[in-house]
Amino acid sequence: MKLWWRINLAVAGLAGVWLTGLALSAQGRTVAPATGQKAGEAFKNVTTSTLKELSVDDFIASMGLISANLGLDCADCHPNAGTDRADFVIDTPRKVTARRMVEMVAGINRTNFGGVQRVTCWTCHHGRITPSTTISLDAWYEAPNIELDDTVRQESGQPTADQVLDKYIQALGGAQRLAGLTSVVATGNALGYGDLGGNADFTMFAKSPNQRATLITYKDTQRPASIWAFDGRTGWIKTPRGLLGEYELIGSELDGARLEAQLSFPGQIKQALTNWRGAAIRSIGDRDFVVVQGSGPRGFLATLYFDPASGLLSRMVRYGPSPIGRMPTQIDYSDYRDVGGIKFPFEYKFMWLDGRYTAKLNKIETNVAIDATKFGRPSVK
Repeated sequence: MKLWWRINLAVAGLAGVWLTGLALSAQGRTVAPATGQKAGEAFKNVTTSTLKELSVDDFIASMGLISANLGLDCADCHPNAGTDRADFVIDTPRKVTARRMVEMVAGINRTNFGGVQRVTCWTCHHGRITPSTTISLDAWYEAPNIELDDTVRQESGQPTADQVLDKYIQALGGAQRLAGLTSVVATGNALGYGDLGGNADFTMFAKSPNQRATLITYKDTQRPASIWAFDGRTGWIKTPRGLLGEYELIGSELDGARLEAQLSFPGQIKQALTNWRGAAIRSIGDRDFVVVQGSGPRGFLATLYFDPASGLLSRMVRYGPSPIGRMPTQIDYSDYRDVGGIKFPFEYKFMWLDGRYTAKLNKIETNVAIDATKFGRPSVK
């Protein structure tokens, strides 16, 4: 993937959306998608049989997935993307080819695997426009293959998922203390990818059992705030610099917002997902971690990496399904500190298909009153 593109997106967004700006009126103005609309209804010229059936949030994410799979950026398929002259509707040759490839992937899985997704764009492309057909011998003899199965299976000699989760609960302070946690307000700073995304104030509000809102604010510029909100049932993203501006979460991003809200109160971690499996050993860099995985609705998956010594959560990767492959979002947790007898991470690293940022906290308050409006639809300001 092009480095300059990843940096530019992080600078432009610091937002948990992918390739926004696909819905334009004939006059070039932004058209916010109506609640519940499918991609084929909300956006012009979305005709691929599988992608047009996606929710708006999942369709936007799938565009980022296509870009990552091919090592391209928005402008490689959509002329002038990233400017006020972007044309997302026109059929460029590369866009026509991409449509054909998406249909091909669906056909392969339908014909050969009974409709189960075994082949994706990444299966062949691996970040290249033209798939490679011959292995590099240097890679064969020297560089290990770092790609992992999306699914986690129990490995011999490893603890059960229940045992891993129980150790995590105990490491945080124990089930009794966690049960008394009713709200969290965390404040600090957010830094964009490559130190080029700008510094911002970061605030996270959470209320038990499953409400959460994140606010990124730029006080020293005219740049509007970005907001992610989940009220226990409905989720919203507001990114004023994205052409969609604001939209409701319907698909797997709603499942992701729900999971992150529930994990703000980790005493209920076992109930946040179903069909827990593992544990297995996986590495991050030169360190091994104990990994378990759980399932959510509609093919949603989440993989959790725990430090084997401390028992604390170090990474979560959640996957939303799409017709062209799973869409990953990754959060790394570090710098755990004690607050009222409970350990909280004071550093979060958020990474998605089109960028990343780091939130460094300087204060966490627990069991404080939070206005319910924090978790609702973002106000129009």
